[in-house]
Amino acid sequence: MTLDTKKVLRLQFLARVVRKECQHLAITDSRLFKSLFTLAEVAQLETDPDLAERVEAFVGRFGRLQDTVGDKLLPQLLAALGEKIASVMDNLDRAERLGLIKSADEWMTMRNLRNQMIHEYVEDPVLLANALQTGHSFVPELIDAAGKMIAEIEQRGWA
Repeated sequence: MTLDTKKVLRLQFLARVVRKECQHLAITDSRLFKSLFTLAEVAQLETDPDLAERVEAFVGRFGRLQDTVGDKLLPQLLAALGEKIASVMDNLDRAERLGLIKSADEWMTMRNLRNQMIHEYVEDPVLLANALQTGHSFVPELIDAAGKMIAEIEQRGWA
């Protein structure tokens, strides 16, 4: 399939951005999760600025990568592949069928988790600790999905 230059340039740009976002998230993830993120660490957030910054960086980078991949790269890639662009859930279902993501349902869980990490940040330490730990467990899947989409772009000669 031949794409016009504008679409190819957009895919190339998104692939570059996603690569950088993956690297940044992986670094922050490794710095924040040397062990389980506990309630004791949540309690330290107000008195440990370094820890608070790492949590903020993780939440931001997790959310940004999830947004960039799911809401920008995926629709552009699906369109380039000749797939119809529809609702987020329909796009995720197509991505799952194409083997670009492991599970549309898990992706929606990641999307909801991002919102929970942002909105529960101040209010509930138990929810925050659980959301952060769950987010950490999804990082490999998120980075893997990004890699599969970039690989598809490269394989088709659009990179």
